[in-house]
Amino acid sequence: MQGNEYQKLAMRTNDKNAYRRLYIELTSMPPIGPMLEYQVKCSNINDIAGLLNGVLGLTGEAGEVSDLVKKGIFHEKGIDLEHLKKECGDVMWYVAMICEACGFSLDDVMQTNIDKLIARYPNGFDSYRANHRQVGDI
Repeated sequence: MQGNEYQKLAMRTNDKNAYRRLYIELTSMPPIGPMLEYQVKCSNINDIAGLLNGVLGLTGEAGEVSDLVKKGIFHEKGIDLEHLKKECGDVMWYVAMICEACGFSLDDVMQTNIDKLIARYPNGFDSYRANHRQVGDI
């Protein structure tokens, strides 16, 4: 499966109501509601609420992946690879949501990352290069 295909299929389960939910919540806090409207007007992001939902969801799911591995090793439970695979899928869903909210294609994000890695490590990983990056290498 390609990234764009995954993104399209995954976003079938994104109901696109994050903005409505966020707006309802924030308008109950008078100083914040107008700030959200201002942010939306001044942003190049397609869907601020979708981005926020995606970022918060990603951190939660990444935490679940970390906790699964931590307990597998340090609580001596062993790592359930099927469970880990499902949690990694949840991480991917939120990455796709972030891409969707910002108008990125997952294929383009993946290619951009590979291009960055090739430029940073043309001959494979190198700890010296990792610790002495060029100016502007983010």
